[in-house]
Amino acid sequence: MTDQLSNDEFFQYTPGIHEPTWIPVAKKVQVKLKHVTIADSQRVMLKREFPMAYFFPQEDVQIQFLEESHQSSKSDAWGNPLYMHVKTGSKVAEHAAWSYKKPTDHAPSDIEGYIAFEWDAMDLWMEEDEEVRVHPRDPYHRIDVCHSSRHVRIVISGETIAETRCPVILFETGLPARFYIRKTDVRLDLLEPTAHQTECPYKGTASYYSIKTDEHKMENVVWTYPFPNAEMNKIKDLVAFYAEKIDDVFIDGKKLTK
Repeated sequence: MTDQLSNDEFFQYTPGIHEPTWIPVAKKVQVKLKHVTIADSQRVMLKREFPMAYFFPQEDVQIQFLEESHQSSKSDAWGNPLYMHVKTGSKVAEHAAWSYKKPTDHAPSDIEGYIAFEWDAMDLWMEEDEEVRVHPRDPYHRIDVCHSSRHVRIVISGETIAETRCPVILFETGLPARFYIRKTDVRLDLLEPTAHQTECPYKGTASYYSIKTDEHKMENVVWTYPFPNAEMNKIKDLVAFYAEKIDDVFIDGKKLTK
């Protein structure tokens, strides 16, 4: 038996699903600017190509808050977008909405009847009665969180930083599997909290740590979710390591090769 574990054997990437690219969303979706509802619909379509976007039927958009801006001179796969400003009283989100008046043959056949909004330009996005951050949730994107008895050991500069036989493994479409480890199994004295944070529409807001040993310091290679989304409570307050940036990671005694 080999004493090494390749990425293909365990840390393999779950393949993403690329089709279809235009799908109906069963959820009620709302978008707001300065507490004003700009669009509210139970007939939203989701564009799954990057960047993902919700498209609202024009009948479910408050058109009085939109003002035509310009027709883009650059065409994407679906045509030349017509951009619009979104205005609610004193607040203006410039070029924050768009539609396709003359779509290409590659665009969905019904795209002319829809309007999309720049995610970050809006103040609030809701799916049903829950706020959604970062970008739309993709129904083809799956996360499985499993308790495990695998033996996981994290080593930096020859020193064991974390070791456990009860990790929680998070499997996420399109990403490598991640091991979440309880803090009692981690050398917390070697972790330094940083101001860095990231947001995930599925998991929530992550806080980061750097690792400082006698040899060197590794910035933002450890993260935790202190207050994850309710569906992700299995990983609450556990810590995970960027295996790609760590010296040595052992899974059941086998060294993970980079």
